[in-house]
Parts: sequence; structure tokens; C-alpha cells
Amino acid sequence: MMWLTLLYSITGGAALLYALYRWVIPAVVQYHAGLALIWHDVIVERILDTVTQSTRPQRILGAVQQNATRGDPRSVVRAIDQYCRNQEWAMNVGDEKGCILDSVVSEVNPATVLELGTYCGYSTVRIASLLPPHAKLITLEFNPEFAVIARQVIAWAGLEDKIQLVEGASGDLIPKMKEQFGVETFDLVFLDHWKDRYLPDTKLMEECGLLRKGSVLLADNVICPGTPEYLEFVRSSPRYESQYFKSHLEYTKVEDGLEKSVFLG
Repeated sequence: MMWLTLLYSITGGAALLYALYRWVIPAVVQYHAGLALIWHDVIVERILDTVTQSTRPQRILGAVQQNATRGDPRSVVRAIDQYCRNQEWAMNVGDEKGCILDSVVSEVNPATVLELGTYCGYSTVRIASLLPPHAKLITLEFNPEFAVIARQVIAWAGLEDKIQLVEGASGDLIPKMKEQFGVETFDLVFLDHWKDRYLPDTKLMEECGLLRKGSVLLADNVICPGTPEYLEFVRSSPRYESQYFKSHLEYTKVEDGLEKSVFLG
């Protein structure tokens, strides 16, 4: 009888912990920026890394290989969105802000694109799938482990010919764009890397002559985690015309948004 009671207690406790982990805590933190980032980007990631003996990018790649159609970029995007919304949160631009990204790419119709921060290749695939023929997308990723995964995601989407993934620090690579990569200016720049690099990398692109009149900068996560110095710069500088697109932090209800800034020369 004692063993039966103990078994019931263990089973009930496990069920309670699972309910807290799977539904209760996610529902509570989805409206709070700090709690959402700590829960999803620290606690849950470490738990799943330990339990599965894999990394979050590896699990995202697994979801793509299991659920996306090879050679179909949009199915790759859907597979990642479904995984990150229903299984495990990740710092992609996400489905909601992704629609804003899509509209800006379609509006600009760029021939040359620079993406700062590849991560697992989610936004890279979104952008490249909308580019006109012969357009060039260069994406920079500092973390070599992320780059390994991103290359496989890009290959699964069938977009290797449109995308050049370069490993290294943005501050080191931006000055080499003209000489080593044959790019005179970028029509569109998507900033989604370290938030404290948004402003210095923007100034560096200006100094290197990589922005022409009409070049568009689109910056993610300008509210959460936030890029106050960058926002102050592009909104106050006479060299930019800026517009804020209100949205939510990927896969949550926390306010976030994209800042679109047109370089006026």
C-alpha cells in the first residue's frame, strides 16, 4: 500500500511538473520580455540540451529534415515556425515579423543584400526565396557552430546558389566587402546579430561606402532585447528616414518590432 501511494505521488508530481513546463510557465512568461527570454533562451534551452544531448540549432535542423520538403524554401520556413511555436522557442525573426520582412524585401526588390547574423538560416531562407534572379545575398555569422547548421538549412531549401555564408566578425568583414566580395553597395541590409553591433556596424558601412542613396536598413529586435542607441541614431540623423513596424517578439506576445531606415545619402 505504501509503495502504491508513493507511485501515485511520483506520478502526480511528474504530471504537475510537465504541466508547468509545457503550458503554465510559457503562458505566464509570453507577455513579459525579461521572463520570456530567461525562460526560453536560458532555462528551457539548457534543459533540452542536457536531456537530448544536442543543441537548439541541431534540433531545428532535425525539424527541417523531418518536416520540410527538400528544395522548397517556404516549407523550410513553415517547418521552423511550427517547431519554434509548438515545441521550442528560438531567436528567429519568426512568422509574425517575418511577414514584415517579406513585404520589405518585395518592396525593395534588391539585387544585393547583406544579412548580419545568420543563426540557423531562417531569415536567410525567407529573404533569398523572394529575391529576383541573379540577386546576391551575403550573410555573416560569427558562430561557426551556427554556420554549420545554417548551411544545411540553406541547402535543404535549395538556395545555395543565391546565398554566400561567410564566417567571422561583422566588424572585420564589412570593410572587405568591396575588395573580396565584389559588392559596391547594398540595396538592403538586414540587421539581426548582436544588438550592440547595430550602431557601430551601420557607421562602418557608411564609412566603407556600402550604402547608396535609397539603401534600406531593416533592423530586428529593436524593442526586445532592444537597440536604443541605434534607434536614436537612425531616427535623429538627417541621413536616414525611419519607420517603426510594431509587432511582437518571435513566438510570444511581448512587444517588439522592426525599424526600416532608408539611407538618404
